[in-house]
Amino acid sequence: MASSLTLSGIHAAYGAVRVIEDVSLTVSAGETVALLGTNGNGKSTLMKCVMGLVRPSAGSIIADIEGERHELVGRGTEEIVDLGIALVPEGRRLFPKLTVEENLLLGAFRPLARRDIARNLDFCFTTFPRLKERRRQLAGSMSGGEQQMLALGRALMTTPKILLVDEPSVGLAPVLVQRTIATIKTLKESYGLTVLMAEQNFTQAIRIADRGYVIVHGKIAFEGRSADELNNNDLIRSFYLGL
Repeated sequence: MASSLTLSGIHAAYGAVRVIEDVSLTVSAGETVALLGTNGNGKSTLMKCVMGLVRPSAGSIIADIEGERHELVGRGTEEIVDLGIALVPEGRRLFPKLTVEENLLLGAFRPLARRDIARNLDFCFTTFPRLKERRRQLAGSMSGGEQQMLALGRALMTTPKILLVDEPSVGLAPVLVQRTIATIKTLKESYGLTVLMAEQNFTQAIRIADRGYVIVHGKIAFEGRSADELNNNDLIRSFYLGL
């Protein structure tokens, strides 16, 4: 049974600085939804709200995991991960002085993932052959593209139901961006994941998104019910395509 995510009326701030204002969005079971916005508009903060890293000042975040509803606001990050929600953070946030394999195994910390370590590790190495080749290499010595593979693999080691991906294209060459976005689609289909992806690279994001939202100054400025609606929206054409 697939899982879904519903955010309703989310407000969040850092001290007196309001960052997210009355944001509502849904990610239905099995969907890939893009959260589009340029830097500084609140994409990462919203992801952190879902993961319990930032506590909203108002609103509700409901994760429906295989038929069970869970309110995420007020829960700790470890508890949210235990429910089956994983984040690939902006900047990857690897342990640079640990090996590739050690970083992957740290992703299998949640109890339900431990029984699947061998299967998930084999899946990661099959999906990312480069990681298998470099399993003994220190993560900090790898290229940006390789580190992004490792960050995705580490998230998969948690056996997630809902995958959050924050700015997967940051710091990557265009050809690596294309590969990374394509890989997210492959992983989603292989694992039956529900995916929320925050991204500023509009052109790449809509390659795999079923639909999406545009966030501007912490508010949802537009909801596209399909990739075509996103592609033909004046706001997006102005902000992202220079038209």
